[in-house]
Amino acid sequence: MTKLILILIGNGLGLFVATKYIPGFNAPLDWEGLIIAAAVLSAINLFIRPLLKLVLSPIIIVTLGLGIIFVNLATLYLLDYFLLSVTISGILPLLLGTLVIGAINFVMHIGSKIV
Repeated sequence: MTKLILILIGNGLGLFVATKYIPGFNAPLDWEGLIIAAAVLSAINLFIRPLLKLVLSPIIIVTLGLGIIFVNLATLYLLDYFLLSVTISGILPLLLGTLVIGAINFVMHIGSKIV
């Protein structure tokens, strides 16, 4: 249960930071909209991301793990597709948003292991 809460907080914080600092990346900044966007991103990561990893596993193996960025790009693109309140205009904001959200989730994961 606490792992799910940490995932939601990490995704929400990542979406907030990406919206604030990346031009072309727009997500709702109010609490309700941010929680909904974080919940949808968490659901995509929970249900669709494993299938994407399976389909893209040859690319992930050939690129020695860098193909995971394509999986993260696809999950963020699906968030943009499913939610009208999240808009990502262009490849560069999509890539930068993926890197920011991934870095924040990585820090949250490492922090949860320490505590």
